Amino acid sequence: MASSDPKQTGGFFASLAAGLSNFGSAMNKSVNGFIGYEGLEVVNPEGGTEDAEDEAKRGRWKQEDRDSYWKIMQKYIGSDVTSLVTLPVLIFEPMSMLQKMAELMEYSYLLDLADECEDPHMRLVYATTWFISVYYALQRTWKPFNPILGETYEMVNHGGITFISEQVSHHPPMSAGHAENEHFIYDITSKVKTKFLGNSVEIYPMGRSRVTLKRDGVVLDLVPPPTKVNNLILGRTWVDSPGEMILTNLTTGDKVVLYFQPCGWLGAGRYEVDGYVYNAAEEPKILMTGKWNESMSYQPCDPEGEPLPGTELKEAWRVADAPENDRFQYTHFAHKLNSFDTAPKKLLDSDSRLRPDRYALEKGDLSQAGVEKSRLEERQRAEKKNREAKAHQFTPKWFDHTSEIAPTPWGDLEIYSYNGKYAEHRAAVDSSDSIEEIDVTSTEFNPWQYEKSGLE
Repeated sequence: MASSDPKQTGGFFASLAAGLSNFGSAMNKSVNGFIGYEGLEVVNPEGGTEDAEDEAKRGRWKQEDRDSYWKIMQKYIGSDVTSLVTLPVLIFEPMSMLQKMAELMEYSYLLDLADECEDPHMRLVYATTWFISVYYALQRTWKPFNPILGETYEMVNHGGITFISEQVSHHPPMSAGHAENEHFIYDITSKVKTKFLGNSVEIYPMGRSRVTLKRDGVVLDLVPPPTKVNNLILGRTWVDSPGEMILTNLTTGDKVVLYFQPCGWLGAGRYEVDGYVYNAAEEPKILMTGKWNESMSYQPCDPEGEPLPGTELKEAWRVADAPENDRFQYTHFAHKLNSFDTAPKKLLDSDSRLRPDRYALEKGDLSQAGVEKSRLEERQRAEKKNREAKAHQFTPKWFDHTSEIAPTPWGDLEIYSYNGKYAEHRAAVDSSDSIEEIDVTSTEFNPWQYEKSGLE
C-alpha cells in the first residue's frame, strides 16, 4: 500500500522531495552588528550573499520605531503573544481579521465545481484547491486589526454567497464564520496559538474549518499547516507555511494529503505544494502539484503514485491578476472586501468596514488610525470591567457556544455553531420596503454590549 505521506511515497514526488532536502534551510544568520539585537535570527528567503546586517537594514521599520518596539517585545520571547501586547498601527493593514476570513471566498466557484462533480476524488481536488487559494492573500506581511468583541463582517454580492463572521470571544481571541450559497455551506471556528521567537513568530491554526457540499451532503474537514512569519523587526518580513495540509471527507473516508515545502537555500521549494488524493483504502488516485501563490494542477495516478499513461497534468486554478504597486499588496477582491459595494442592505453597525481606525489607515492617516485604535481598545477594556462588575456574560448574536470540544494538532478547541438567526435577520431586512436609505459611511461603529453612559 502506498504511503499517505507525499514525502515518502515512492512515486512522482519522491525524487523531487529528496532533491529539495539537499538544499537545506533558507539562509539563516544571526545579527551581531546591531547593538541591542545581538543573536536575533535574520532569514533571507532568497539566500543572497549579503551578511545578516545588510539584510537586517532592508526592513520596513525606522530605527526609532524598531528600538521602541523591541524594548516592549523582547521580554515575550518564547510566549504566546496572540493577545498579550498592543502593537503599533504602522505594521497594520486596513482590514480586520474578520474580513481576512472572508478572503477565502474569492475563488468560491471551486466549491461550486466540487458540489457539481460526479467523481468523488476530483471533488476533493477542487475543494482542496479552494483552501489553498487563500494562501496567496495570507502571504501579505501587514497585520490585520484584531476584532473588537462583538464586531461582525457581512458580505454579499459575490458568487451568490451570504457571509457572516463575528468575534465571539476576547480572551482567548476567537472568531466564528458562516458562508452559504446554493452549492455549499462553510463553517469555521477560528483560534490561533503563537510562539514569539524574537525576529519571527510561529502561528498554529487551532481552528476548525468544515465544508458541506449540498448535493450529496458530504462533509469535508480541514487541518492546515502552521505558518511562520520571518524578519518581524530586522530584515524584509516574509511568510512561509511548511508542513502538511489534510482535507478529509468525513462521509466517505477519502482524503487529500499535501505537503507545503519549506523555503530552502536560494529559495528552493518556496511556495511549492505536492501530494495526493487518496481513497478510503489510502490508495493514491490523483496527484496534485503547484505553487500556492500561482496555481494548482492535478493528474490521475497509479497505485504507486506515478502518472497514468495517456493522461496529462491539468490546471485546476490560477491566481487572478492583482493590482500593481498596491500599498498593502491587496488583490482586487481584498479591495472589494473593504468596499461598501459588497455590503448588504442596512449593514450591521458592528461591521468591520465602519471601524474608524481601519478607515483612517485606509486613507493614509497613520496618526489618526493610532488614536482611534487606542480609543477602541480603551472602550473594550471598560466594557470588560463593567461586564465583570455586573457579573454579565458576553453572548454572541449570530453564533452559539456549544458543548463540543474538537481536538486539533495544537490543542483542544471550543466550537461555536452558526445559529441561523442572521439568515432570518437578513431575510427580514431584504424583504422590507420600509428601510430608508442610510449613508453607511457616516454610521458609527458600534459592537458594544453597553451604552457609553453605562460604562463605569
